Amino acid sequence: MQPERAPLDSGPFAHTAVAYGSDEEFLHRIPDLVVGGLRDGQRVLVVTCERKLDLLTETLGEDARRVDRQPSHRWYGHPMRTLSAYHDYVRERRPSLIVGEVYWAGRTDAEAREWIRYESAINAVLARLPVAVWCLYERGAAPDDLLRVHPRYLDAGDVEPSGLYVPPERFRLPDDELPFGDPPGSATVVSFAPENLTHLRLVVADHARRAGLDHELTGSLVLSVSEVAANSVEHGAGHGRAALWVEGDELVCEITDSGGGLDDPLAGYGPPEPESQHGYGLWISRQLCDRVEIRSSPGLVRIRLRMSLR
Repeated sequence: MQPERAPLDSGPFAHTAVAYGSDEEFLHRIPDLVVGGLRDGQRVLVVTCERKLDLLTETLGEDARRVDRQPSHRWYGHPMRTLSAYHDYVRERRPSLIVGEVYWAGRTDAEAREWIRYESAINAVLARLPVAVWCLYERGAAPDDLLRVHPRYLDAGDVEPSGLYVPPERFRLPDDELPFGDPPGSATVVSFAPENLTHLRLVVADHARRAGLDHELTGSLVLSVSEVAANSVEHGAGHGRAALWVEGDELVCEITDSGGGLDDPLAGYGPPEPESQHGYGLWISRQLCDRVEIRSSPGLVRIRLRMSLR
């Protein structure tokens, strides 16, 4: 995979990584960005920890009342729901400026990977909207992949193009393309077709309850499985297979469709167009499940929906 240099000005959308190392450096960079956005008539949203929100509020003075502020521990709870929230914030096409800081402390490796994918997907989901996204990160406290998912970066000097940037349709993390292993022999397996989707939902709900999944999350998993299975029925082979099992502290449901491959590597990351009749299944599943993993090859698609049992 070859890195691609990105133009610094490719239209209204911009996505920039901003490194800082101290509160002083944060205050040296961010208030000027915010005041500049307000001066240009942009809608401004800042998402970071409460302590830095307080610092920013104190520095901005009266201007702070014109800024939307959200604490990062509330905003950055789930990558795909956060992406949807940002899309909702800017979809009115009013010029916007977003300053956000994903928190990385305490994330498991699997969680961190999903947040890196989220950062990559921003480049596709928000690409046609008039928004500048400035992503803060403390040096040494964030994953090394950040310059691969941000077209631009701001460090000690001016904004520069990232020579490591990889467009979202080509971005991959290690192991992303390794094939899935087979479900364990103890997995609950059920075949589905148009006439027995109700039975599939009942099996998923029963398995989830026996595994100890929360009642509300069980409903989310049932809906997600139903949507993906319905996609297979309508757009794939017309039938498929679901397998359910517990893996560590997660409940896994794999839906297999032998009707063909999935060409779009970003399927389900962005909301479908309002007038679209298709594309809701994976988007809903990515919103509701903790993780959605896809392996696609000619003639076969395997989709794994994961829900935490913690």
